[in-house]
Amino acid sequence: MERRDMIPVTIQHLAMVEKVGFIVLLKSRMDERSLPIIIGVPEAQSILIALNQMDIPRPLTHDLMKNLFDLFGCRLVSVEICDLQENTYYARLVIEKDARRVELDCRPSDAIALALRTNVAIWVTPDVMDRAGRVIKPEELAAEAPGKKTGVKKKAGAEKEDVLTRLTRQLDQAVQEERYEDAARIRDQIARHKGDASKN
Repeated sequence: MERRDMIPVTIQHLAMVEKVGFIVLLKSRMDERSLPIIIGVPEAQSILIALNQMDIPRPLTHDLMKNLFDLFGCRLVSVEICDLQENTYYARLVIEKDARRVELDCRPSDAIALALRTNVAIWVTPDVMDRAGRVIKPEELAAEAPGKKTGVKKKAGAEKEDVLTRLTRQLDQAVQEERYEDAARIRDQIARHKGDASKN
């Protein structure tokens, strides 16, 4: 679906950043700007699973949502990052059923995870991109992101980030090997380290 009033984007990177957490970068298809959005650990895991096309034995939350869409004959048309208020992004799902189109408010991280599972386009309003988008320099993407070959560059001496990066890789491996109890334990460790980092 073409939206002349909005900017099409692709997922450029998913990375862990010191004292911030997971950040997903949405790259504009129209210029060199990228939109950085902070997301939670469960949503990052869900996006990572979809990006790497991992097979899981039981459906996760976003898989369940897709299955419900299919069951009830709904079609996800697109997802849109549509607003930015007090450093919080807002998104909406554009859903079609029986030729009727509706829009549902949702978090950007959930919208992205669903878009990956349904192969639909991700759009950003020009206002949001103008206010928060920026050009990401290549050197900022030099370090390895969780589960991928590139990410956001770490600051020198960032010991806390090193721990988080290691835990994130362990989480990725646990999910790949379907060790979900281990994954839950590692996720809790990540949350604790993120809490400690925010106090420093």
